[in-house]
This record gives sequence, structure tokens and C-alpha cells, in this order.
Amino acid sequence: MSINFYALIIGTEILNARREDKHFKFVRDELKKYNEELFASFIVKDDKELMKKSFELIKSDKNSVLFSFGGIGSTPDDLTREVASEVFTRLPLVRHKKFEKDIIDRFKEKAYPNRIHMSDLPTDAKLLFNEINNMSGFSLNDRFFFTPGFPEMAHPMIKNVIKNICAKSKKKFRFTLLAKTSEDTLIGQMKLLPPSVELSSLPVFINKKPQVELSLCGYKEKEVKKYFELFINELKKFKVDYTLL
Repeated sequence: MSINFYALIIGTEILNARREDKHFKFVRDELKKYNEELFASFIVKDDKELMKKSFELIKSDKNSVLFSFGGIGSTPDDLTREVASEVFTRLPLVRHKKFEKDIIDRFKEKAYPNRIHMSDLPTDAKLLFNEINNMSGFSLNDRFFFTPGFPEMAHPMIKNVIKNICAKSKKKFRFTLLAKTSEDTLIGQMKLLPPSVELSSLPVFINKKPQVELSLCGYKEKEVKKYFELFINELKKFKVDYTLL
């Protein structure tokens, strides 16, 4: 079964240009190490209804895995814990005893009255270790992962998650070429591809001349290679130069 990876980046400060997003590139490049890719990525405001609709969309995909960034702190605009609980468990938040102790150990009397609420998590949430300050992220159903907005905290968490997921997932195989022709030359062959072979066709202009970067990907190496060879044969038939990438 294929996995559809989603990144949901929550932060009004990104959309109003007070901060630059650093999460999309990180997730994209980390997945690439395992020959995987994002299915979708969203940047949304700290808006309860918008977040709810985004979570519901992702939950409705039976093959989804979610990486959510931001909104799990203790300020009034940190809504992720509440909305995630509503969407993914349909139950109220509950106090996570281990996280509660971690917060008290770190902040002592300053854990109250606000910071302690970071340990109010959706039912059956598992903690994601935060190597910077032990203020955890959390996961639900081993599919939905919620981290702080700070890249230095979130990225080690997600890096470890991706490694574990991809170690258990089926390996993908990819074959890519760059041909000195336009996409139009290869559309006939593109139409012959089965759903099990993923197509990526990227037109480029080099020295003002059209070229196409064509890439095929799938879980069955022989199948992907077979269809890739059909494209090569088509290029040879039309005497089009190409380079394997």
C-alpha cells in the first residue's frame, strides 16, 4: 500500500511574512532520501475552523500520514491539541501524566497556571521526544504526528519518524531521463502507463530550446523499467538525444 505524506504548517506569522517557512523543504528533502515524496503540503492560519477542515481532509485519506508543525504551546493561539482531539479522537483532551511530570520538572512553580496545559493531549496520544528541552510533541494512531513550530525541535522528531516509517514501507523504484524534445513527442506513451506507474513530466528550456525531464516511479522495479524502456525506444525511433539521470 502506498503512503500519502501530508505536511500541515500552522502559523499566521508565516503567511503575514513575520517568519519564513523552513518545514516544507525539510520534509520534502527528508522523504527524498527514501525515494518518497509529499502528497500535499499546506500552510494555514492559526484558525480553528480552517485547521479542523484541514485535519478532516487528511483523516479522510485512508493512506495518509500527517506531519503537523506548530500550535502545540500554551498560548491562546495554540489550537492544535484541541482541534486534533476533536477531529481524530472525538473525545476531550486528557492530562498526559508523563508529560505533566516533565513540565513540572523543568519549570517548577512556573509550570502553573499556563504551561501545564501543554500536557493536555488527545486520548491515547504518544509522546514524541524533544531533544532540545524535553517539551514533547505527540502522535496519534502512529499516523498523525504533531510537533512544535520551532524547526530545531520539530525536525529531529520528524526525521526519526520518517526513518521508522520508510524502513517498514515498500521500496520505490525511479527511472529518470532528460530528452531534447518537447513533451508532445512522448504524450502517446504517457497515455499507455498503468495507474501503478507514477509519471512526472517536467518541461524545461535549455538555450531557449524545449526539453523534457521524464521520470517514472513505482513499487515494482521490473514494471517501471519496462515502461521506461518504451519511452527510450520512442526517443530512439524519432532520433531524439537523451541523457539518463
